[in-house]
Amino acid sequence: MPHPSSPSAVVLRRGLRLLGRAISEQRGIFTIALLASALFGAMTVANAFVLGELTGQVVLPSLREGDVAAGTLVAGVLVILGVAGLKIIGILGRRIGAGIMQYRLQASYRRQVSRQYLRLPLSWHHRHPTGQLLSNANSDVEAAWVPIAPLPFACGAILMLVITAVALLVIDPVLALIGLVVFPTIFAINIVYSRVMSPRVSRAQQLRAEVSGIAHESFDGALVVKTLGREAEETDRFRERAELLRDSLIAVGKVRGTFDPMMEALPALGTLAVLLVGTARLQDGAIDAGELISVAYLFTVLALPVRAIGWVLGDLPRALAGWDRVSAVLAATGEQKHGQERLGRSAVPAHLGVSDVTFTYADADAPVVSRINLDITPGRTVALVGPTGSGKSTLVSLFVRLVDPDSGRILVDGTDIGQLREGELSSAAAVVAQSTFLFDDTVRQNVSLGDETDPVYDDAEVWRALQLAQADRFVRALPDGLDTRIGERGTTLSGGQRQRLALARALVRHPRLLILDDATSSVDPTVEAAILGGLRAADLASSVLVVAYRRATIMLADEVVYVERGRILARGTHDDMLVSTPGYAALIRAYSDAAEVRRLEAVAAGRDEGAA
Repeated sequence: MPHPSSPSAVVLRRGLRLLGRAISEQRGIFTIALLASALFGAMTVANAFVLGELTGQVVLPSLREGDVAAGTLVAGVLVILGVAGLKIIGILGRRIGAGIMQYRLQASYRRQVSRQYLRLPLSWHHRHPTGQLLSNANSDVEAAWVPIAPLPFACGAILMLVITAVALLVIDPVLALIGLVVFPTIFAINIVYSRVMSPRVSRAQQLRAEVSGIAHESFDGALVVKTLGREAEETDRFRERAELLRDSLIAVGKVRGTFDPMMEALPALGTLAVLLVGTARLQDGAIDAGELISVAYLFTVLALPVRAIGWVLGDLPRALAGWDRVSAVLAATGEQKHGQERLGRSAVPAHLGVSDVTFTYADADAPVVSRINLDITPGRTVALVGPTGSGKSTLVSLFVRLVDPDSGRILVDGTDIGQLREGELSSAAAVVAQSTFLFDDTVRQNVSLGDETDPVYDDAEVWRALQLAQADRFVRALPDGLDTRIGERGTTLSGGQRQRLALARALVRHPRLLILDDATSSVDPTVEAAILGGLRAADLASSVLVVAYRRATIMLADEVVYVERGRILARGTHDDMLVSTPGYAALIRAYSDAAEVRRLEAVAAGRDEGAA
């Protein structure tokens, strides 16, 4: 036996605790599966004795006398059919119960992992690749509960072994010694098997996550890969990890290929030993032919149940590897705390106040935004302008509490957003991000994000939001209008159309604070002007914060806040800041020049196409 502190003993102890957790969470269905497995085990042993009795009482006498009574034969057949019927019931109950238990656990923990992902702050997600998160919620959860499938069978096998050991001792102690040698040897091989398999399975599980992560990045960045001609390099990167995973799985297969034949052969060798020794014992008169048949049959049919124990033990390393990765997610800290404060439900624009806010990313050496103070008057439209990397998008994340500041306070209507109850801020504020995400669903569902059977917003509200976002015309032109499916990430739409749908998604909620983080960058300038003009003309009960760089967008704002290197350097009207703030003026000119260059290139391209 392994030392209590040896790796195999640790794996066994932790594995048994994991199985105990599964049993405690699914007591009812496990009890049914266990009783069915016990019925199967008892009937298997009973079948051995039935065959032995029929051999001694029916088969051998009929061979000697050349005749058998019809009643005896019918009774024997009925007994065999009865035992077989009970075995079938046991098999069905065991397999169905084990399957239900396994899939319930997998579904439950997938939901728990997904809920945890939603609870954890954005800063936690920044530190974990998307591919790894997918692996945690899918393959790791699946691996954690793989041993559940053979578990009831293995528990029933233990009962069978106990009954068999007692039966062997009663029939013939000499034959019982063979069983006491064969079955402990199988257990010992299983323990060694678990010890050898554990590190190999853990490595394979880690590589599965890495391959999943690279694949996700490649698919997600397919446009970048193809436009930059990096297909070969990306294929090589994927091939390297895939080949390591292949080699790791081959190593697992080699271990299985070494140990599986040994565990298959031992019961067969035990049966052969029983026949050899039993024949001698039969000739000596120590046992009769029926008892020898019963013992030999027991050794034959016990091979599979004993292997079920090996399956459970062999799957424990993989299950623990998956469980460790799942439990790391479930135990992750950093969940945002919520208070009990509520915001007013009045249809008036929100008041946003920012007091001395500083924020630093986990791996950064210096704050991204530092000592920010800002006050946005209700109903005003404010443009947040600054060079790339100045902290604009970080401020947006702070305003809607995707991340929490290191210091300082962010107030909505005078209440610290950290003290609001869960869901309160999202009911009052809406943000439209620069990178638009759409679901592989209908236009209606992408705007409303509701349940089709119990919609939160009716079609009239959806169309009103689409009209404000200047999206109603192209939606009406789609084959099925609101019922048109737009493909994964809105792949059937242009970038500007995707941004307008995302804007409609925010507007349909009638937010009191609307934040547009460069949300119209892919929209034609004339359409953008129509959108912003329409928002102003609609007299929405919203305070609007626009992260912008286009002159036309900025000029529609009531005032401009200029950010540079994580600090607010100036605030005022566009015309005043062109005179008073050199950095702002230089930035606007640079963006305007770049826009003019793009316009001239587009015109030239149009002429070339016309000439062609």
